[in-house]
Amino acid sequence: MSLTFATCDLCDAKKNDASGDFRVLPPVFRDYGAVRKFCGPIVTIRCFEDNSLVKAALDSAGFEESTTGRIGKILVVDGGASLRRALLGGNLGAAAARNGWAGVVIDGCVRDVEELAGLAVGIRALASMPLPTEKRNEGQTGVAVRIQGLWVRPGDWLYADADGMVISGERLT
Repeated sequence: MSLTFATCDLCDAKKNDASGDFRVLPPVFRDYGAVRKFCGPIVTIRCFEDNSLVKAALDSAGFEESTTGRIGKILVVDGGASLRRALLGGNLGAAAARNGWAGVVIDGCVRDVEELAGLAVGIRALASMPLPTEKRNEGQTGVAVRIQGLWVRPGDWLYADADGMVISGERLT
């Protein structure tokens, strides 16, 4: 998929949209992966200090086939903005890259920052934290989640570049 979008241009085009279908995430996320510009349809997970479902998702195919080729998906994880445990590390980041995910956005923490920096996948999170999660197999997949106060639904589209991240209820490019 060609990445010819700019989030600033998308915001210019949608700045008067009052439907709530276009949302801009606050600038609290940091880049951790080697890919800085990415977009795709969203898959959601809600979990708190347990990355069992994140592992299951990233171990699966992270793309869908279309008439224009493969489209990488974006895993959006509502980690409750916890800064106490890392929901993604080097092994899961490598699985995301290997399985064709376009990106992972975590409302929470990551670890193994040096490993993540070399992976061919977009990764954004609030901070780094070396402490891993417990594995309790708790959480939900495929549900609407609140990320930094904004609703994100499965099937929405996320666009990320150097200026920020935006969410749309439909594909924009």
